[in-house]
Amino acid sequence: MKMSLMVDGLRSDVEAVGDLGDDAVAEAAGRIAAVLARSAPSRLLDLLSEAAAEVSAELPEGRVELRVAGDDVELAYVEDERVADGEADADLSARITLRLSEGLKARVEEGAASDGVSVNSFIVRTLERGTSAQMNRSRSRRGGNRLRGYGTT
Repeated sequence: MKMSLMVDGLRSDVEAVGDLGDDAVAEAAGRIAAVLARSAPSRLLDLLSEAAAEVSAELPEGRVELRVAGDDVELAYVEDERVADGEADADLSARITLRLSEGLKARVEEGAASDGVSVNSFIVRTLERGTSAQMNRSRSRRGGNRLRGYGTT
């Protein structure tokens, strides 16, 4: 579905209400419509994301994903997959909503495709590695000035 069609429809509905009154009412309705047009896309995405999460929670297998590409918004059913280390997706029950720039999203999709895994698995694996590395750095800072690795002379 095109999000701009929803936003334009909402805007024209508010402006039509303004046409029922005098010039001051029409001007106020125009201002309200402009504010709604700016905030409605993110509100619609939040609503669709919550709906997808609620439907996914009721499904015995798989999940519903919200996919956004520019102005196009799509709800898609995705069957459960096994993550790289053998855990089932059902074991991964925590959810977050993540907004990315188009460039970063493209790089994530490219990395997942080159690894032959889903975008979700790629993100989970990347976060696991990043947080493990961070924890190791934190532990080594607490341990003093210990050096690890190999050296050559």
